Formats: sequence, structure tokens, C-alpha cells
Amino acid sequence: MTRTALFLLLAALAAPAVQAAELVVYTERKEPLVKPIFDRYTQETGNTVRLLSDGAPVLIERLAAEGANTRADIFMAVDAGNLWQAAERGLLAPTKSPALEAAIPANLRDPQGRWFALSQRARTIVYSTDRVKPAELSTYEALADAKWKGRLCLRSSKKVYNQSLVATMIERLGAERTEAIVRGWVANLATAPFADDTLLANAIAAGQCDVGVINTYYLGRLQHDTAGYPVQVFWADQQGAGAHVNVSGAGIVAASRHKEEARKFLEWLASDAVQADFAGVNFEYPAKPDVKLDPVVAAWGRFKADRVNVSVAGHRQAEAVRLMDRAGWR
Repeated sequence: MTRTALFLLLAALAAPAVQAAELVVYTERKEPLVKPIFDRYTQETGNTVRLLSDGAPVLIERLAAEGANTRADIFMAVDAGNLWQAAERGLLAPTKSPALEAAIPANLRDPQGRWFALSQRARTIVYSTDRVKPAELSTYEALADAKWKGRLCLRSSKKVYNQSLVATMIERLGAERTEAIVRGWVANLATAPFADDTLLANAIAAGQCDVGVINTYYLGRLQHDTAGYPVQVFWADQQGAGAHVNVSGAGIVAASRHKEEARKFLEWLASDAVQADFAGVNFEYPAKPDVKLDPVVAAWGRFKADRVNVSVAGHRQAEAVRLMDRAGWR
């Protein structure tokens, strides 16, 4: 071995080993929807991603209890209200990222940069293709009309998706008008509210009711699995504010030990190729505009989305819950 080769070998042995980072993600998004994406990140970067799955309220309380001792780097939730709650409790760090700000529209991220949408979840009207003509439909408010009495199905008011919808309506229409609409919905119910949107869509298909309000990805799953499924999307309020959208998103945990790598991970999740997969696996819409849609989703057509900042779902959530309770929506 030459003197030069020996020197290089000794230098290599003396150099500190570069260790791959491990990111810990506390996620409300279900493991089958995110693990393949996380594994892809590991393959591309060498950095591992470990996840802990649970409901957002449980994860928020865990982060609060762990405080500075938490191992979590990312908090991921499936509703803007849950992201807002975590941020308002000081659990998420403001993040300055030109890449994220360029990729994610301003109404789909926290104004203080504490969280960013990764996919959009449209919540709109669905109807029986056998018993309802699209021309009969228009807005969420119109579902309170007497012509829908005994024909409307809703999901439980306990689900945060409905709370966020009503919170946005309060922002747009005011509390008094929104309460009148919700009372009209309750009066028009064909049956008691359902536990989830899949049951609701199946009730429409079975003739138990004719119209309802759901997150579109639930219908996407059913249409993907059943050819000719007799329920279709109607985009609400296209002559007004637009259809309600919520988000699945994430923020960097304030006590994270790996904030730079966590920021790079979020930026990677907001890239075109990853956005298509992150949203497509669950028949959602990418948060980044102009990203290719899953064919099932693309078949619903383009729509006008409400541009109100989705953080409204958080700061009006408590007001929405009280209103729904007064209106008798269980």
C-alpha cells in the first residue's frame, strides 16, 4: 500500500460516520395510506420514518404530555380543525419554507406557517342517479328546502368533518342563517344520522334516501370497487363561494430534534410526484395545484372550491358544535 493510499484509509477511518436521520411521525392518517409513501422517502434519502397512528385528539394530548421529551418530529392530521388545535396549543413550530409556500396555496396552510395541507378533501353533495336529476341541486343551503323532506341523509354531527363544514358556513353566512339551515336539514332527514360516509352513500344507493353530504373520497372507493355504483357527486354552490374543502396536512412538532430534516420531508411530500401518490391512494385531491388526479377523481370534473382559509374550521369549531347541538343534529 502506498503512503498516499494509507493516508486516505486512515482519514476515512477517523472521519465520523454520517448517520441517517430517523423521523418520528405522529399521524391520524391511517398507516396503509402513508407507510408506502414513508418507505419511498427512506429509499430515496436513506432517512427512516417511524410512525405512530391514533386519533388526533389522542395524539395532541400525548404531544402535550410529552413536552420537550417527545420523540415526535411531525404531527399529521386529517382535518384543519385538528391541525389548528395542535398549533394553538403551541405544539407545532412556525416553519419558513419558500418551497412549501410556493407549492401549497395560502388558503390551505396556516397563516403562521405552523402546518401545511398535503391533500384536499372535498365535502359536497351526492345524489342518487336513479331518483335525482342534477338540475334539482344547487347549494348546501338548498338541502333545507321542503322538497327534500324525508329524502336527506347526513353523517353524525360528532364527526369533525361536519363540524368543519358548519364552521365554514358560519364564517360565510353568519350563525343565525347557518342555524336555520341546519334545522332545515334535521327536519328533512330520512333516518337517523350515520356513523360514517360509506354507510350514508350505501343508504342512498339502496333507496333509503336520495341525497346527502359526504367527503368525496368515500364515494371514490365505492365507485372504484363497484361498476355502475348509482351515486354521483354534485359540486355544491358553484355560482357562489364554491364547494367546501378540508385538508389532510402536517406540521413540525415544536420540540422536534430534527427540524431541518422534518422541513425537508414536508417539502418532499409537497413535490409533484409525491403529491399525486399521497392524494391518489385515497381518491383525494392534491394540495398542490395542477398535479395529475386519479382517474376516478378526474371523472367527477373540475369544480370551484371555497377559498376561505381552512383554519376557520378550527377557530369556529366550538361555535359550530354548539350550533349543531341546538339544532338537534345528533
